[in-house]
Order: sequence, then C-alpha cells, then structure tokens
Amino acid sequence: PAVRAAIMPVTPLQQNCTLFWCTATNKGAFVDPGGDLPRLKAALAQTGVELEKILITHGHIDHCGEAGTLAKELGVPIEGPHEADRFWISRLEDDGRKYGVAGRVFEPDRWLEQGDQVCVGDLVLDVIHCPGHTPGHVVFHHAPSQLAIVGDVLFQGSIGRTDFPMGNHADLIAAITTRLWPLGGGTTFIPGHGPTSNFAHERRTNAYVSDAALA
Repeated sequence: PAVRAAIMPVTPLQQNCTLFWCTATNKGAFVDPGGDLPRLKAALAQTGVELEKILITHGHIDHCGEAGTLAKELGVPIEGPHEADRFWISRLEDDGRKYGVAGRVFEPDRWLEQGDQVCVGDLVLDVIHCPGHTPGHVVFHHAPSQLAIVGDVLFQGSIGRTDFPMGNHADLIAAITTRLWPLGGGTTFIPGHGPTSNFAHERRTNAYVSDAALA
C-alpha cells in the first residue's frame, strides 16, 4: 500500500492520534498529537519513520494540546486546522487545566482551507473543511487509498458534539452529507475517538446521519 497508519489513543480523553506515512519514502506525519508525547516519540522511533510534519484537524485540547511542544522538540512544521479555530487554540492552556491535559498555545505554520492539499512524502492529501463540531475543523483525505482522517466530525455510530462554543449542528450534518459522503462509500475513516469504520456503513446504520435518519 502507498500509505500505512498506526492509531494511538492519547490523553485521558482517549483521542486517536494517527501516525501515517508514505511507504515509498518512509516520510510521515502525526495527525492530532494531543498529548502523551513520550509514547508518541517511542512509537515514531519504533517505526523508523522520518517525521515531516504535524497535521491538526481542529483546535480542541485533546487533539492539539501538546502539538506545539512536539513540533518544537522534533523541528517540524504544523499544518492545520482552518483559521476559524484560532479561538480554540488561543485557550489551550485554560482548557488544559480544566481537563487535566497539558496545553500550549501555538501558531500553525500553515492554516488550511477547503480545497487545499497537504503533502507527506509522495502522498498528496486533500483538505476538506467540515465545520460544525468546531468552526475550523478539517478532514484529510487520501483519495488513492480511500482513506480519510476525520477527527471529531464522524464516529462509528455517532457524530461530533455541537454543544461546545461555536458548534453548529446543522453545519455538521451538512458537512458530512455534502463533503464526506461524495468521497464514496468505500472510504475507510479514522475518527478522533473509537474504532474505524467506512462511509457506506455509516450511511446504512448511523443513528444521526444514515440515509434513513435524514430521510
């Protein structure tokens, strides 16, 4: 396969940090390294992957609380999320104290927008802006592998919460149905929490966004 991925739940909130890499070049990226940095660095060393960058889906503490620290330690840039999540990143230290997770405010090297692309080794991933859980949430999609890393937009059997500040339920439903479903039912997705699934399964069975639930 062109891409390989390892999923490591981190922080007390058991957030799925993903290490994925290009098998042709052995260059990789962490997506949402929210905490437990010694464990993540050990996993990186074990795989032998050359880390090229850090990608962030959205600004919540469990997804990016220690991303800035890790980027500085490893000397790599941060790309993402969309700048609409600047509000969340600005309060990482306060939220860290609230949730018992280390938090450090950072400035991404690159904010991402709908239609952008990010490169990791020879892999080119499309950036899909999916607001609703947070206003600046983005999804990373590798079309040739039919793989999407969706953060807290969609879960197996559920969807992201929209009761946080700046959340919007209607925006989230619209993002899933108009921007994720067109990627194809065969697309496997790695969510921000819990097990992987695919879009076809969720369109059949998800209590919130199945075709039947939305009919």
